[in-house]
Amino acid sequence: MAKDGKKKKDGKSKGKKADRSADASVPFRQGLESLMHERGMSYRGLAEQIGLSAGYLNHIVHGNRPVPSDEVIGRIASALGVASDRFTEYRIRRIDAVLERKPALADRTYRDLCE
Repeated sequence: MAKDGKKKKDGKSKGKKADRSADASVPFRQGLESLMHERGMSYRGLAEQIGLSAGYLNHIVHGNRPVPSDEVIGRIASALGVASDRFTEYRIRRIDAVLERKPALADRTYRDLCE
């Protein structure tokens, strides 16, 4: 951000690294597996950091359990050094919550995407 607290015209903040959440999102399962691999982190190592079982994380990655709650995604993302909204499912839930509060926006979005 510039000194006045506004973004520069190119959308980048002055003097700061670009926010990871501005990147394209990735599906949770593939993103989790990829981030763990990039960081050399095992299921057990991640599980110890976030207070979950290694088996549960393994089940998530392999599709045997549903994508976890936003709270759990937040704990995982934090341990891996990324923003929660790095994951597509988190973004979809946030969008859904906004659209529920704004029916007119939901209608416009539906027309734009589905008609």
